Amino acid sequence: MSLNPFEHALFTYWERQPDERRHWQARVAELTRGSGSPVLHAPALERELWEHFRERSPHVPALRELNAVGLRRVSLLNLAEHVIRLWGPVPKPRRPGAEGSRPG
Repeated sequence: MSLNPFEHALFTYWERQPDERRHWQARVAELTRGSGSPVLHAPALERELWEHFRERSPHVPALRELNAVGLRRVSLLNLAEHVIRLWGPVPKPRRPGAEGSRPG
């Protein structure tokens, strides 16, 4: 998955800030708990990530540098989908012979 510079900077920030990472891991787990495909929650998570980016960018040099010209809205949907796959529920394995599966 390809992340844009904003998404990459935010993910890298979390790698250096364990408390922030734990917060977002817990948020992803909370958001994806329950019914439906976890990826369906990506748009809602993306909006939360953007608010987080806006809140942190004045205080984090790597994020602030991205906004040298002024804060403009960018999509963080790839990051939302990535962390849902990374930290969300483990997908259930397909049953052998299930529709859509191919013989080996």
